Amino acid sequence: MGKSKQIGNHNNGRKKNINKTWKTKRRTKDLDQIHADMIPENAVKLLKQDVDYDVTGCAQNYCLHCARYFVDLKTLKEHFKSKLHKKRLKQLREEPYTQAEAERAAGMGSYIPPKKVEVHTQQVEEDMD
Repeated sequence: MGKSKQIGNHNNGRKKNINKTWKTKRRTKDLDQIHADMIPENAVKLLKQDVDYDVTGCAQNYCLHCARYFVDLKTLKEHFKSKLHKKRLKQLREEPYTQAEAERAAGMGSYIPPKKVEVHTQQVEEDMD
């Protein structure tokens, strides 16, 4: 008998490497972007957002440090006690990497260690509706 004609890529619909898919699915903001959000003018805009029905919790319960929305206030408060939130606060204590620091690392100046930034968990306002 002869050989059958091979058609397609023979992977039966499977993807060869799904790592990139999973990495981009859980992508969050980088630390320097969160530092920019922590500036008081930007923080007020993020914490006092208009009602958006396309976002979890109608965009009313937002963790500024983790860049995550939560369903209700109770869940947000539980998140503040979690290990992931505390780890993110610890990461945010270090000053963000700047272009000046990159130039110093390349030999265009003296090394200055990064400064520490004081970061506290945001205050939550409870509605009495």
